[in-house]
Amino acid sequence: MWQKLLNLAGLFWKLADENERNRKQIEALESEVQGLWRAVDRLTFEVQRTREHDSHERDKLVLVVQNELLKFERRLPVPRKG
Repeated sequence: MWQKLLNLAGLFWKLADENERNRKQIEALESEVQGLWRAVDRLTFEVQRTREHDSHERDKLVLVVQNELLKFERRLPVPRKG
């Protein structure tokens, strides 16, 4: 009977130790997941900024092309009537 009680106490001790290790691993994984979420948030922000920057650059290029077309049109001779 004492042997069973000692075995049970040993099993309880082992389970408590495993439970503590698992708790620490879960905390570490939660911390890692939080870090990954922060990285995803930063990447999302950077992608959005890149899209906005690219959109502004395209708008500027359209304006440059329009200006060049207007300059070119001014150099064309005026059509004569008649």
